[in-house]
Formats: sequence, structure tokens, C-alpha cells
Amino acid sequence: MTIPDYQTVMLPLLKYAADRKDHSLREAVDSLAEQFKLSEEEKKEMLSSGQQAIFLNRVGWARTYLKKAGLLETPRRAYFCISDRGLKVLQEKPSRIDAKFLDQFEEFREFRAKKKEKPEKGKVKETKETPEELLENSYQNLRANLAHEILEQIKKNSPSIFENIVVELLVKMGYGGSRKDAGQAIGKSGDEGIDGIIKEDRLGLDIIYIQAKRWANTVGRPEIQKFAGALQGQRAKKGVFITTSTFSKEARDYSSKIENKIVLVDGEQLAEFMIDHNIGVSPIAKFELKRIDIDYFTEE
Repeated sequence: MTIPDYQTVMLPLLKYAADRKDHSLREAVDSLAEQFKLSEEEKKEMLSSGQQAIFLNRVGWARTYLKKAGLLETPRRAYFCISDRGLKVLQEKPSRIDAKFLDQFEEFREFRAKKKEKPEKGKVKETKETPEELLENSYQNLRANLAHEILEQIKKNSPSIFENIVVELLVKMGYGGSRKDAGQAIGKSGDEGIDGIIKEDRLGLDIIYIQAKRWANTVGRPEIQKFAGALQGQRAKKGVFITTSTFSKEARDYSSKIENKIVLVDGEQLAEFMIDHNIGVSPIAKFELKRIDIDYFTEE
């Protein structure tokens, strides 16, 4: 079964609390996961940030919305229980509880207004995603669009600019020693199948050979074989093949089976690395998400 959205979780969560006992969020998550027949993989699936499990996040937001509507209460720290209003709602046997249903309660409408979610008159904004999911998905969409723009710009520019990008990226990732050393190494090899040589660390304890292709077509196995042969000719063990396009399945399979370690970086990965290391991009805004620190409010 797919992981239910947080609005689908609302009614089962309220029913779970119908025994009037105090419950922790973790207890609720475990019980509802069993009720929804979630697999171990689904229970462990994380938000794109990797900071929280998706199902835990959705149950947490279902609890928040039910509390804001007055259907759940907080009897003590980190616990919740059903309210008299919540019991009354269950007695009405609703088929579903969601944001539209909760909008009948004044406290919930005030909560949404404070969050700037106030809908048009007669309409209630509904979404299957929690606020964290909306933010993370929006971020990923913006990042994907930016990566696409980066690749398009690289393809429009000269090979020398692509060479400079490769140099700057490797240096910022910790390779090549100084920028000057890396710049002298890349593009100066002249050996067949090798575009550059760069230090693995500042001391030069090992050498990495580089092949950089500003291509539009898919890089196939023959190109990787040629690069691997060039490495053997230099008695080299490590290489990086960077392209603005993609690698075929045969190319990836071949690189994973040979003795030499060859890392394949396609256009999408290249753009992602450039974004991560602020190459060719400029930050315009930064948002920091925070979570309440319960321990701060606990008396010694």
C-alpha cells in the first residue's frame, strides 16, 4: 500500500485516540502503520531532506490539524488525547476528516488565517502534502529547473569554459591542490583518451586521470573502454569521466566491472555538483526550518 497523505490519516488518528487515553506520537505512528499495512520500506521512507520519515511527518501534521480544530488536546508534554469535541465528531460517524471538514471550527479557521492559508469564500484549499513536503518538493523543482538551465548554458559556451568549470569543480570538491596546479594539469596531458591529470589531494599522494566530453549524444561503452585502456597505459588506477550528456547502460555496466576505478559523472550530476558548490550560480534566498526543542522547556 502507498503511504497515505496526512488528511487521509486524520480520521484514523482520531479513532485511535477514542479510548480517551494519553498517547505519544510514536505509539500512534506504529499503530497506524499497522492499520494501513505499510511495509518496512514504506515506514522508513524519508523526506527528500533525509531528516524525517514521511509517515511520521504526515501523522504529526494530522495531529497538529486535529489539535488546532479542538478535536485533540495536549494533557502533558509530548502526549495527546481526544477532546469532548473530538468524541462528538466521531459520534457523527464522518466518512472522512480533512481540512474542508475542519474548516467548520472557528479555531481551525483562525489557525489557517495565521498561516496565510485563508481560502476564497466558499472554498477550502486542500492538498495531500504536508507543509514540509510542499517546501521540499518546491525546492527540488526549482533545483531541477536550475540544473537544466546550467546544462543548456554549458552547451552554448566554448570547450574552454567547460574545461574551466571542470577545474573549479574538482578544486572545490577537494581535489587538485591549488587552483593554479589544477589549471595546469587539466587539458595538458596530450595522451590518447586522457584530457587531464589532477592530484587526488593537496600532497599529491595519488593521481586521478580525467576525461571531459562536452557532448550532446550518449556516451557508450567504446568511449569508456578507450579511457580504461589509456589508464592502463599510464599504470593508473583511478579516473573520472565527465560529460554534459548521459552514459549508456552498457557503459555503466562496463565501468563497474573493470579493475580500474572509473567514476562516471553525467550532465545531471555535473549540474547538481555545480549547484552544491556554488559554481555558475548565485544564492538569492535562504530559509532555515526549525523545530521546537521540548528539552528547553523541561524543568531540571
